[in-house]
Amino acid sequence: MNPLAQQLNVTIERENANVFAMLSTLGKEIYFPKEGILSQSAEAKAKAKKFNATIGIALEGGQPMHLKVIQDTLSAYKPKDIYEYAPPAGKPELRAAWRTKMLKENPALEGRSFGNPVVTNALTHGLSIVADLFADAGDAVIIPNKNWENYELTFGVRRGAVIAEYPLYNDQQRFNSAGLREALLAQKGKGKAIVLLNFPNNPTGYTPGPQEGDEIVAAIRDAAEAGVNVVAVTDDAYFGLFFEDSLHESLFGKLADLHPRVLAVKIDGATKEEYVWGFRVGFITYASPSDAMLSALEQKTLGIIRATISSGPHPSQTFVLHALQSPDFEAQKAEKYEIMKNRANHVKSLLDSGRYGDVWSYYPFNSGYFMCLKLNNADAETVRTRLLDEYQIGTIALGETDLRVAFSCIEEPNLEELFDTIFKAVQEVAVLSK
Repeated sequence: MNPLAQQLNVTIERENANVFAMLSTLGKEIYFPKEGILSQSAEAKAKAKKFNATIGIALEGGQPMHLKVIQDTLSAYKPKDIYEYAPPAGKPELRAAWRTKMLKENPALEGRSFGNPVVTNALTHGLSIVADLFADAGDAVIIPNKNWENYELTFGVRRGAVIAEYPLYNDQQRFNSAGLREALLAQKGKGKAIVLLNFPNNPTGYTPGPQEGDEIVAAIRDAAEAGVNVVAVTDDAYFGLFFEDSLHESLFGKLADLHPRVLAVKIDGATKEEYVWGFRVGFITYASPSDAMLSALEQKTLGIIRATISSGPHPSQTFVLHALQSPDFEAQKAEKYEIMKNRANHVKSLLDSGRYGDVWSYYPFNSGYFMCLKLNNADAETVRTRLLDEYQIGTIALGETDLRVAFSCIEEPNLEELFDTIFKAVQEVAVLSK
């Protein structure tokens, strides 16, 4: 094992042996090179005032070489802020701005000890880093039965982890904290579990209420006290899009420093929060009372980044930073929030109007981009293909009964036609299947 990896492992084990036990084999072996091209280039950038012949970019006229046909479309930005490589951890100014934003929007983080967000290539990359650092073959990854299908690829196929599902809703159509607790305690024999908490949920658009949030935290604490080391990951992809009386901040704040056997990890990003999906700017943040632990985890994270993508795209980081620093940012974001909230409320009013009879019910939703219909007498995939072939309408079929509808991408005046057409297609499929 590389001495740098050994040194990081010694630090992590000294600060918290439970966190060290959470690391995968790769997580134990990975490190960020201290003596290599990047470190030598960083040193030269600070000291080589005459000539800097280290890193592989081209300079011209004292600035990064570039093509006019590209720069003409980006003339608002200085070449140094878009063409150079970004640091593996991301632009320092962006990391600082995002941390400030996290503290402002998550009051529970006040007084908690957590690291500086590391920039990822959007949220899937952040989740992939978690999988690489903590998931070995056979480890349990606990998710609800209504989940984002990419979890299976990221943790199951890539890392060989075992997906353990529990029902998202209980009999009262609230978050099934008892099911989560049971799934966690079932891992006592393994002594380890990775829990993914995705709120607002994809595909259902559900976020638990404050009491349910406390129940989730209690379930994780109970598992830790029972001897299970828990990597508690908040997948906050749709953070901020809370339309009703639910949690309005990430559970990361309450999970931070919860228990020595709990490592809280926050995955979030500008991707959906700031409506910049193609920019691919995300963040991964760790919580720990130990600065040495936070530093070691960051170094291992940078090792994964260096070994996979080297660093994230610089232009999109600059664009996001510019937005966060703009005096118009909050007002513009609030305007988009109202549009999204009105769409969600319109959908709910349509579904509650009685106009669609008993052909479906819907899973509780109060946030995010999506909602899910539960079809009573029609196969979801058959309905999906009929909508596509006969009406040129796209939806997502999940299993035999569930149809996911992304109201986020439908203008509010068109929502009534959308659901009326889905209703028509469901009726047609029901008749044809008899």
